Amino acid sequence: MSKDSRGWFRIEAKAADDGEPTSADVHIYDEIGERWYGGGVGARSFAEQIDALDVDTINLHLNSPGGAAWDGITIMNALRRHRARVEVTVDGLAASAASAIAMAGDKITMARGSMLMIHDASGGCWGPASAMEDTAGILHKLSDSYADIYTARAGKTREHWREQMQAESWYTAQEAVEAGLADEWSDAPNPEANAGITPRARYDMAMRARAAVPVVVQQTPDSSEPGEPNRKENAVAYSDLTAGLRERLGVTDAAATDETLLAALDEALAEQPETPTTTAAAAALPEGTVAIDATVLADLQNSARAVTELRAAQDKSRRDGIIDTALREGRITSASHSHFRAMLDADENKATALISSLAPGTVNTTEIGKVDALTSADDALYASAWGEDKKGA
Repeated sequence: MSKDSRGWFRIEAKAADDGEPTSADVHIYDEIGERWYGGGVGARSFAEQIDALDVDTINLHLNSPGGAAWDGITIMNALRRHRARVEVTVDGLAASAASAIAMAGDKITMARGSMLMIHDASGGCWGPASAMEDTAGILHKLSDSYADIYTARAGKTREHWREQMQAESWYTAQEAVEAGLADEWSDAPNPEANAGITPRARYDMAMRARAAVPVVVQQTPDSSEPGEPNRKENAVAYSDLTAGLRERLGVTDAAATDETLLAALDEALAEQPETPTTTAAAAALPEGTVAIDATVLADLQNSARAVTELRAAQDKSRRDGIIDTALREGRITSASHSHFRAMLDADENKATALISSLAPGTVNTTEIGKVDALTSADDALYASAWGEDKKGA
């Protein structure tokens, strides 16, 4: 067994008996992209170690708020390029650039309470309007690239995913599966436990974080990158599903579209009378409220707390970095840095604009002389009479 641990990610190869498949566990529990102040998962180091793995399966575990967009794409392609089957598990959060890394999986599993977030790429620019326009164009192209990654995995169009990204969409484990961005979520509810709930009630009780879950197009698009096509087995399963729906709904047209099947399903549901049990249960709830399973509620609350704590940590790290950069560039003094740090907490956009407007180099950051050692009054008197040689003990 070989093990490499560097704090920001860990690779652990597992030995196997002769003839048995080999595997390696890979953990990414940090921001994506190396940081000048330390930490982060760099694409180059990660790719070098992944390329050196001679295994049949890579078990990738993710818990990352994202980071550098191009590093995320590079790490994703390094995993896709490897001969091994990649099994991805989102242990906590796969946000931003980390969501692209998750898409490298031949199979993607969302763990209990985990979430996945997608949003448009962001960046900064200092200069005239033309430079800012160029930067905006690059960011749009980068966001399009990410939208294409989600399209290759889950279907739909680039425009659809750009809308979800612009809204900064947060998906629970179940919602990620329903959107096609993951294959399964662990600890999924037992279907028998919901036997008394009508299909329409299940739909109405679906929970959301911020954005509405996209309508999932069950299709198997050809991969836009080298490697095997995405989830061939799902195409067969979907074909069996549509055939079963046509048979049960009495639709004789073998070429019926998804919309036709859904319309027939809605009609069949509308014709079913409500059971007394369902009516009584609904009447017991105040208007404007819905029932929710206790474990689902607990998972959502835990996920919300995790997101809040993560955002607070990200905000602190980002704002501390802004102050450190301003000090290093000579825009502010050590005496005033606490004042500017408080301004960042109060209004980050306004404070960042103010700090950026300050001319760099106005504060001297170079060393002016140095003191070798503390000099006492006796030492100074001795030196004035006998020179700089130290007194003997």
